[in-house]
Amino acid sequence: MPTPEKTLGGRRAQAARNDEVILEAARAVFLDDPKAPIAAVAERAGVGISALYRRYASKEDLLRRLCHDGLRRYIAEADTALAEPDDWTAFSTFLAGVVDADVHSLTVHLAGTFTPTEEMGRDAMRAGELAAALFDRARASGRLRPDVVVQDLGLLLEACAAVRVPDSKRTAELRRRQLAVLVAGLSAVPATDPLPGPAPAAGEFDWRWRRRE
Repeated sequence: MPTPEKTLGGRRAQAARNDEVILEAARAVFLDDPKAPIAAVAERAGVGISALYRRYASKEDLLRRLCHDGLRRYIAEADTALAEPDDWTAFSTFLAGVVDADVHSLTVHLAGTFTPTEEMGRDAMRAGELAAALFDRARASGRLRPDVVVQDLGLLLEACAAVRVPDSKRTAELRRRQLAVLVAGLSAVPATDPLPGPAPAAGEFDWRWRRRE
């Protein structure tokens, strides 16, 4: 017979799995339509609306959690990159990590749809400080163009996040290629490495124009 401790541990593990399913569903739903009702998240996650509300009291709470998770991931990628001894590699590793984590897709979509907490404000400040530190290291390496500013990183990351096709693996490939093009534009040193591929195919983005029923 399971002990109370094991039973409690099992319930916590199941709750954590359920929460992950809800967050993944919410991410997919709100990327497609930030104005979608919370019921659409429950339907996609395969849970009852009451089960969802037990974890998140409102849609705003859920949006806040999604964006804060993205902010924490951004900080984690920056912390990891800062441990890299080579300044330019640290900078490029950070950008690649944030693009691969797809942090900006959701935050750009959901900006202005909820009230951030004080903790989110502190984390946002920390994220800015870390990005600035990596930028300064890249500047010190002599690899950055002199007219590039740290705010250009936000434009770069948003440009990569805007690349999306129905296949998630292909989306990741195209974003990495776009990142390589944009980082080459930031660099004062001519790029010699080939762009990651495969290259975009003719008509690959035509899917956007198909009428949705």
